[in-house]
Amino acid sequence: MDMEHLGLRSTGGAEAVLGLQPNSTMSIAYHSLFGSHNDITLLEIDETLIPDILQQRVTIRGQPDEDAVLCTQSKTYALKYVGTSNSVLLIPPSDKAVKECNDITIPVAAVFKVAPGIMEVVEVAPKLDKLKFLLSQNPYSFDEASDMDISHERMNTGLYSWDNLVDEVQASNEELRSGLQALSAVEIYGYWRVLDDKYMDMILNILLHDVILNDWSFNALNEDEVLRALETDGFPCNIAMHCLKVYGNKVEEHVGGSCVWQLEERRICVHFAREILKSGKMKVEKFMAEWIRKVPDGMHASFDMLEGEVLTEKLGIETLIYHFSVSSLPSTPAERFKILFRERQKWEWKDLQPYVRDLRVPGLSAEAILLKYTRRTQPTVDAEPIFSAR
Repeated sequence: MDMEHLGLRSTGGAEAVLGLQPNSTMSIAYHSLFGSHNDITLLEIDETLIPDILQQRVTIRGQPDEDAVLCTQSKTYALKYVGTSNSVLLIPPSDKAVKECNDITIPVAAVFKVAPGIMEVVEVAPKLDKLKFLLSQNPYSFDEASDMDISHERMNTGLYSWDNLVDEVQASNEELRSGLQALSAVEIYGYWRVLDDKYMDMILNILLHDVILNDWSFNALNEDEVLRALETDGFPCNIAMHCLKVYGNKVEEHVGGSCVWQLEERRICVHFAREILKSGKMKVEKFMAEWIRKVPDGMHASFDMLEGEVLTEKLGIETLIYHFSVSSLPSTPAERFKILFRERQKWEWKDLQPYVRDLRVPGLSAEAILLKYTRRTQPTVDAEPIFSAR
């Protein structure tokens, strides 16, 4: 005899399971729509992600040849399928239990799907190396800026709008914006670009020339005056503003209707050091003399500014210097250390630190990253630690 004849009804859904007490049991039955339902995948998440998912503030990103990631507004998570030997049952919600004449109910869970595994989310670093690669393929040059025909020819050819980058780069929106800022990218005609080195060198030199010509202070540049001067020199307003952002800091929001900027000494000195070392290795003495000559009067070049930008090596009695910037290295630890140990088999900590302190792996401390990828030796307690490949 079935339950209806006994005056019994089943709860038939997830509510019965949610109310199940510890050490108690429940009958299960096939749902009328039971099946494989390959279009449904179970996702296990941390409680902190629930508001983002319920408010539809998450996206799945990745190209067909990439592993998919889940992105919130500020973080990136790898999606990993985990098989399970236990039966994972999907039970849909239903109406509450209805009691019949004898007030007896029997809880029965109607199973909609049996899942062989679930998807887990694990926080990971954003994949910003791809962003660097995409933007480096087509830098914005002086020729393009001065010839509109070239600009129109290049439109939609190897250029990326914000929406394009969101589709291409596996990073949250906040991480993507930070990545663009770190690359000194600027939006031009709706596309994000990096300026090529020659163009940046040109605009910086003209800016410094205008500062001297107009007897402006490096520490108190009037934004409107600077932009007007650079536009007169032939630079578009957005490029002139970009130059201020790259080489300066805003120190006052509004004074007499205009913002006040301060040129950042280290950034400008590092720029000229990079320009000098483009020709390759050179003696430290010769480099320092040329560097001091190149930097503007009133600014002071010091070797400690070049931490993470240059390396030195001994050649007989001479010391040579060459460009080796942390900004050119991959952001993934495995690739980063591979290049570092290809450059040098052994590193002293004072030399290695500038090239690894920006590495970020969610769930791993800086010490754990070093332990995973390097081998540390220290002949004596007072000796400088030496790091080699693990």
